[in-house]
Amino acid sequence: MAWLLIALPLFAAAIAFATPSPTVRARILAVTGLLHLGALVGALRGWGTLPPDAWLGLDALGGWVLLVVSVLFLVCALYAPAYLELRPDRDHRIFTGSLLTFLAMASLLAQARHPGLAWVAMETTTLATAPLVYFNRNRRSLEATWKYLLIGSVGIALALLGTLFIAYAAQTGGLSEPLQYSRLMRESALLSKPWLRAGFVLSLVGYGTKMGIAPLHAWKPDAYGESPGIVGALLAGGVTSCAFLALLRIYAVVAAAGEAAFAQELLIGFGLLSMAWALVFMVRQADFKRLLAYSSVEHMGILVLGIGIGGNATRFALFHLAANALVKSVLFLSAGNIHRSYASKTLPFVTGAIRRTPVSGWLFLLGFLAITGTPPFAPFISEFNIAAAALNGGHVWIGAAFLLLLSAIFLGMSDTVLQVVFGTPSHERVRTPYKDTIATTAPLVGALVLALVMGLWLPRPLQEMLDGATRFLGGLP
Repeated sequence: MAWLLIALPLFAAAIAFATPSPTVRARILAVTGLLHLGALVGALRGWGTLPPDAWLGLDALGGWVLLVVSVLFLVCALYAPAYLELRPDRDHRIFTGSLLTFLAMASLLAQARHPGLAWVAMETTTLATAPLVYFNRNRRSLEATWKYLLIGSVGIALALLGTLFIAYAAQTGGLSEPLQYSRLMRESALLSKPWLRAGFVLSLVGYGTKMGIAPLHAWKPDAYGESPGIVGALLAGGVTSCAFLALLRIYAVVAAAGEAAFAQELLIGFGLLSMAWALVFMVRQADFKRLLAYSSVEHMGILVLGIGIGGNATRFALFHLAANALVKSVLFLSAGNIHRSYASKTLPFVTGAIRRTPVSGWLFLLGFLAITGTPPFAPFISEFNIAAAALNGGHVWIGAAFLLLLSAIFLGMSDTVLQVVFGTPSHERVRTPYKDTIATTAPLVGALVLALVMGLWLPRPLQEMLDGATRFLGGLP
């Protein structure tokens, strides 16, 4: 089953690239998304029976992240046929092939039990998604792609150096290859602590660059702002989730070695800095797609902050990973619809969207309310519990700063969002023939409903998987 999750999207990518019909290629995306999610659900039934020294396989942490990515991919894949019909000016072969290759590499990363293999998979996700950023093929998208590749390459190089440092920490302690995560955790007492700490710092900077935590996020505003909404959704909820998983694997080794306190201080610092940095650039932000990019910086900060606080906050940081991915898909895809209707993504040319594209306008507004922690959507549950864990765990100033930043970000985002949705239409606005359709809005409604359901109820198997992932991050192999 492990190989099937990787081979299925790769096989579909080859078929899509060879298929001459754009319509068939788009439908291959949707079918593959459904089949992959079905195969993953079947594979997750045995996540607790993984052999300790396996090179590939799903444990609770990898299964949870891959489930998030697979559901997100399915939402985007169901949206893709209608979107690609609106873009007959582009060759969709590379687009569909890159999307499917990304899904395959995300599946490899989620199942990788060796840090070297995980690094290879993470780098391949970047190479697979770079052509997607350049899909519009203009000067600004070329610049965005260049930043994405250049900054991402620096980050992944630092992550590789961190991986080598951890391997050297193991070699110093008398361990030799193969160094699977489970073995590193079992033999963590033998690891050289200075080399392990250095390896974690480099991994945090390297994979943190891929996540887009501040101040390592310089690629994000351009990549999210200049790529199609479907690509922004996959970057914000997919690529960042993969990078977070790669970082969490290293963190688990550090925690098993008794160095969790060292790592948590760094994570808390980066988390609060990311939220504060995002707030500064959200205030009076005229470009609503760049606004979503800075929102992603904020939520990557929330993820690492939750891990840094520890305890119950760890569980809800993982929960927030799923909540963020679902709501970001709603925001980016509805933003893409609005952008298409106005042929612009900046104020004052985009105002009163609820009149021209009422469904996308309402979805954009509800997505904003959800992502800023309005109950009963899923992000409220995770943000509330992360704050509670901080306050109840003795981190009063951290919890207070977290709540203050969340409130300020809500106010900062609301100014732009309310103008986009309810503002008075500008006389300079451009009218395009695009109107909302069922095909371009139904997948968004489905994702928003899932985010709402998650805020009210989570099935017991998913709760057990979250519990297992939390134990793993506590240093238990």
